[in-house]
Amino acid sequence: MKGPTTEQSTAADTVSEPPVMAEPPPALGRLAEALSRLRATIGGTTYPLAMPSADEARRVGTALVSQLDDYLLPRLARLDAPLLVVVGGSTGAGKSTLVNSLVRAPVSAAGVLRPTTRSPVLVSHPDDLPWFRQGELLPGLTRITESSTDPRTLQLVPAPALGSGLAFLDAPDIDSVVDRNRALAAQLLAAADLWLFVTTAARYADAVPWELLTTARLRGTVIALVLDRVPAEAAGEVSAHLGEMLAAHDMSAAPLFVMPETHLEAQGLLPDDVTAPLRDWFAQLAVDASARAAVVRQTLDGALAALQPTVEGLAEAADEQSRAAAALQERVIAAYRTARRTIEQGLQDGRLLRGEVLARWQEFIGTGEFLRTLESRVGQVRDRLVAALTGRPAPGRNLQDALESQLVTLIRGVCADASEQAWQAWQAHPAGVALLEPALQRPAPDLPDRAERLVRDWQQWVLELVRAEAGDRRVVARGAAYAVNGAGLAVMIAVFTSTAFIPTGAEVAVGAGTTVAAQKVLEAIFGDQAIRTLAGRARENLMERITDLLNAEAARYTERAAAAGLDADPGAGLRHAATAVERAREELALTAPSGGTSS
Repeated sequence: MKGPTTEQSTAADTVSEPPVMAEPPPALGRLAEALSRLRATIGGTTYPLAMPSADEARRVGTALVSQLDDYLLPRLARLDAPLLVVVGGSTGAGKSTLVNSLVRAPVSAAGVLRPTTRSPVLVSHPDDLPWFRQGELLPGLTRITESSTDPRTLQLVPAPALGSGLAFLDAPDIDSVVDRNRALAAQLLAAADLWLFVTTAARYADAVPWELLTTARLRGTVIALVLDRVPAEAAGEVSAHLGEMLAAHDMSAAPLFVMPETHLEAQGLLPDDVTAPLRDWFAQLAVDASARAAVVRQTLDGALAALQPTVEGLAEAADEQSRAAAALQERVIAAYRTARRTIEQGLQDGRLLRGEVLARWQEFIGTGEFLRTLESRVGQVRDRLVAALTGRPAPGRNLQDALESQLVTLIRGVCADASEQAWQAWQAHPAGVALLEPALQRPAPDLPDRAERLVRDWQQWVLELVRAEAGDRRVVARGAAYAVNGAGLAVMIAVFTSTAFIPTGAEVAVGAGTTVAAQKVLEAIFGDQAIRTLAGRARENLMERITDLLNAEAARYTERAAAAGLDADPGAGLRHAATAVERAREELALTAPSGGTSS
């Protein structure tokens, strides 16, 4: 890009027709398709979990989508559209006054009140207004022809003094006290083919402008600078310091125009001699189609090249979301896995046979007398069981209730422990804290009812299993329902002991022979192998039911994370789309000397 020169043509001397774009090369179409896919991928990627990178990723993603919609896609579709110069800068830098002075008309409101420019104003030659009226560039802004304070509008103003092929867009202050104005300014700067940055001798070193200048440079935007209101005695010193700052930020090649402190003329315009170098530079750019095309291609190519590293940051944030969701789910799974293991141990170590269950079992079969006859008269067990059951149904009911109560208590206890463990695990994770609600710290309110129903249903299933297994066995048939219930209760007692069904010394001590009694009763009815099969099937069925219940409890947590709708590898789609854009950009070679896409 050329710097200031004195040999210029005036903008008014050249009024050219909008150029007719040649047939675009196939590579241009492939790039446009890749950009559209990237835009859809970025727009469809969410960061719902409260991770440290989420807010920044959402901000960057929104900014990228805006840049694609506002500039990259429409500019790529019409490389021959007029060059858009966005005039941006600090509060009170004189942007509107400069625009008015360059076109020699008060087209943009200027004044001492801040902010002055609330709604952006686009100034172009009348012949170029159709380009901008169509709304392809900055499609989110409503086109108007009158002044407005609505930041969602874009005022279009014709300026015959401005050469065709060039347009100025007066943007709000980049450091405005109004949040919406700052956001709009950043959005407009991202849509610039060329950013004319305006600052003053008093404000040129401010941090905010340099942050945006650095962003523009990294994005590849062509930049020119105006140092306004420079006292004559400080011109050399300030200009030299600004030049050093530009070099330090790798922007020493950017054209710099220094304007002295001066009085405004009629209509609030700067004197001609003050703006002449800048006005002449733009006039030359206006009449030189190849120079304008070079600026457009340089900015466009730079913006495209900046996409891949920026999208990589989004992909990393998306992957962090996926890892966080997996970590939260694993913490819940671990808590309820421990709960399941606790119940399995409870079914094996005899703890469920203590207290009420043991007392009711002894009451049910008359343990003392029964155990005395086990060794000598095992063969009589069947008749004793049937007789006892036929005449004494109540103890069976009491035993069944005791079994139910003991198992329900165990289930409720481990569920309470698991919900507390999951709660604490999520509290220790940044994404988990945001998903928690007080009710999750305790089991679901209906857990007691579901646990009781689970145990009752399992007990009924065991009785049906015994009935089906007995078939026409006469010993059970003789006792009718009582014999089936008795055998079923014995199976339940057996389930509450070791998986191998071999009583240990501890179990005998705890159960006072309970395990032996249950085993002998069932062996007498069904045989040794049959009882092992029955107990195993009953235990397996019980654990399946309990697992379903635990999974339902765990789902109260996992469904909250799953509701985020995160993919297993969300970053892969972003990386793939960005890589496709980069390949298409390299193929198109916008800035190649051959000029494959010349206007």
